[in-house]
Amino acid sequence: MRLWKNLSVQVLTAIVLGIIFGILYPQFADQMKIISDIFIKMIKMVIAPIVFMTIVIGFANMGDMKKIGRIGGKALLYFEIVTTLAMAIGVAVMYLVRPGEGMSTQGVQAEAVAKFQEQAAESSHGFLDFIVGIVPDNAIGAFTGGDMLPVLFFSVLFGLAMAGLGEKAKPVTHFLESANEIFFRIVAMIMKVSPFAAFGAMAYTIGKFGVGSLFSIGKMMGSVYITMFLFIVIVLGLIARMNGFSLFKLLRFIREELLLVLGTSSSESALPRVMNKLEKFGCSKPVVGLVVPTGYSFNLDGTSIYLSMAAMFIAQAYGVELTITQVLVLLGVLMLTSKGAAGVTGSGFVTLAATLAAIPNNVIPVEGMALLLGVDRFMSEARAITNIVGNSVATVVIAKSEKEFTPPEEQGLELGTVRSLQGESTDPAV
Repeated sequence: MRLWKNLSVQVLTAIVLGIIFGILYPQFADQMKIISDIFIKMIKMVIAPIVFMTIVIGFANMGDMKKIGRIGGKALLYFEIVTTLAMAIGVAVMYLVRPGEGMSTQGVQAEAVAKFQEQAAESSHGFLDFIVGIVPDNAIGAFTGGDMLPVLFFSVLFGLAMAGLGEKAKPVTHFLESANEIFFRIVAMIMKVSPFAAFGAMAYTIGKFGVGSLFSIGKMMGSVYITMFLFIVIVLGLIARMNGFSLFKLLRFIREELLLVLGTSSSESALPRVMNKLEKFGCSKPVVGLVVPTGYSFNLDGTSIYLSMAAMFIAQAYGVELTITQVLVLLGVLMLTSKGAAGVTGSGFVTLAATLAAIPNNVIPVEGMALLLGVDRFMSEARAITNIVGNSVATVVIAKSEKEFTPPEEQGLELGTVRSLQGESTDPAV
């Protein structure tokens, strides 16, 4: 009975039951999706306030403006290097495996991807517009637009202002610390329904697209999953080792969040809990508050890998042999379009449409996205998990480089407490 109270067991069980339900009762697939949609909306409801308060509290307690700037600069440099490496690995694998060759493009219906092209056109207005869009029209609008970047911008300004005021800002800091605890308690309440969300999302996926769609382009799917697995184990594992910590210890620490992401196909669903867990793992609040939310816009390793591989797959399916110059242009476009991709299911497909549309002369046919339409949902889990692992590793790396990392055993936590923080506790607030 105690085992059943563990969130990991509940979510994993829900995923299995969702798969079975989707196979047996596919006619109810659409109705099941609403459970997952409501859960993700509840999580998104609290993300902006939590990000704001975490960044502001961290900056206020840090007080050192130069240190704040140094952490932000390190994070952005790290993000750019690792995501570019991720995209390059995706392209290299596609050249090696070439899963798109021989794929039939007959019967591709361009109208099937029309809505994604429309969404991409609405969200992609050039680099300058992207920069302008980071600045919110007003402070309240930053929290209501659904975009993380304006929230980050306002939070950083507010935090810097509080850090500059010193003791005068202490009452506000104490208020925000108390408010932040309330919001994390709300997260704990929301997490009680996470197994139902995982069940609904998985039942919808299997019932809507069918198990058969998993095998229709299995070579491409296999390439994506294997590439992301190797990226996590080899690339992120090597980065972790070089910075003096164990990747697998970190993965065990956030395993409940990884299962939640697996069930909901959204890395955003676990953002509040991941921030809390990384603090317990040893990262300081200022580093977590700045690196994790920023990483959700600028450090999407899984999305970067998928976008590069999907673009190459479509090119191969249509017999388009890209030149080195065209590949470099593709990577250059991806460096921009991938940075704005959100952590919600389906955003990767919209970003792919924006990427293909931005490549000169329509070298890679946008309508080729229809080839991936049926199985994109199945690959979104791999994207989301890789994104959350990548951001967790980045946070620990930046924290250790700034000497802002204190392992749990050095925080005065007893062994039982450390175990509970790793996900074995029955307390949903952990």
